[in-house]
Amino acid sequence: MLQELKSLLNANDRDALEEYIARIQPYDLAEMFMQLDLKDQVRLFADLPISLSAEIMEYMEPDAQYRILNRSSADAASSLLNEMSSDSVVDLLLAIHPHQAEKMMGSLPPDYREKISTLMNFAPDSAGSLATVDYISARNAWTVDQTLQHVRKVGREAEIVSYIYVLDTYGKLIGIISLKDLILAQPETLLEAIMKEDIVTVPAEMDQQEVASILSKYDLYAIPVITQDHRMIGIVTVDDLIDVIHEEATEDIQKLGGSQPLEEPYFKNSIWSLFRKRIGWLLILFVAEAYTGNVLRHYEETLNEVVALSFFIPLLIGTGGNSGTQIVTTLVRALGMGEVKFKDIFKVIRKEIFTGFFLGLCMGTVAFFRAQFLGVGFDIGTVVAITAIFIVIWSSLVAAVLPLVLNQFKVDPAVVSGPFITTLVDGTGLVIYFSMARMILHVG
Repeated sequence: MLQELKSLLNANDRDALEEYIARIQPYDLAEMFMQLDLKDQVRLFADLPISLSAEIMEYMEPDAQYRILNRSSADAASSLLNEMSSDSVVDLLLAIHPHQAEKMMGSLPPDYREKISTLMNFAPDSAGSLATVDYISARNAWTVDQTLQHVRKVGREAEIVSYIYVLDTYGKLIGIISLKDLILAQPETLLEAIMKEDIVTVPAEMDQQEVASILSKYDLYAIPVITQDHRMIGIVTVDDLIDVIHEEATEDIQKLGGSQPLEEPYFKNSIWSLFRKRIGWLLILFVAEAYTGNVLRHYEETLNEVVALSFFIPLLIGTGGNSGTQIVTTLVRALGMGEVKFKDIFKVIRKEIFTGFFLGLCMGTVAFFRAQFLGVGFDIGTVVAITAIFIVIWSSLVAAVLPLVLNQFKVDPAVVSGPFITTLVDGTGLVIYFSMARMILHVG
């Protein structure tokens, strides 16, 4: 496809080029355009319809958007910038140098520029920073027929037309009407008679992850963003929140591995960047794991008397760490989705302790037969089996409590829980193991 696009460019056949491009999705076009030279990119954006150019540009990274806009003519750049959705414009202006952003702001109409400036003042990852001002608003005194005429007039510029937001003269949100209800109502009906006043909204300062949770709970396509005095500043649409969910999930997965999350895609990070993201936690865990060696040294005599005990050390501490990590992964996600809160800590402990008991019983049975297969004797097999049960229960208790406590103290449980539990269970699991050996085998 890329080779065909380049051939059409070289042939300078504009009609064939437009016909070819019309068959391809904007996202795919953006991926293809990014592989062209900057000169060809600028040329293509100048030749395409402005609406299509703006849609393609929204799939590009801000630095790529700026390079194209900066190389385009002043009129073309202004048209593109005004055609892009307001949330994409905000992302672009925040990503470039303030002087460059100020210059581009001059291309926007005064009223639109003021709205963009307002959105730029909200904290990153907040509802306000995600909001777009490209929505359809109406007055409560309008009739259905007046409103439909307004939708036909401004609908092409709106992010979505599924909802019409009813505002008073001060810009406060007082009602909402779905396009379906609007179409089915009589033309002379006033909006105030059919609008819904019980509206689901989010404050501009709310974290984007909470906004995504609310939108999914109520099955909405978009959700209004309001200020403290209930003035509407924009909407957050479902497509933006899909990106948020993807980003948050990626971040949590990276944190669970004991690494700081990457701000950019993997291949855009240098070796030095990856090093900086990982070394901190690796050093902390390396120092923390040192106490495992102290435990082994303390039980040196026990190991000397029964060397076979050393065969099962990796098995037992690995089992404890694995079972703890399973619980942490589940609870971190449940916390993120709002399914579990700190007040539920005792319910969580009870559930995980019982689950841990049955898991430990299963693992202990397997460990016993494994010991018999290695021919270390019944007594050592018993020690290994009982230890496996207690380690899994202990790991379950720690893993059930730690994420909830960390979350309560505003510490991200994703980045701390998994590595910390593995490290903690390694040492304490050895203490349980050798204590059981001394009790049952009467050694050390």
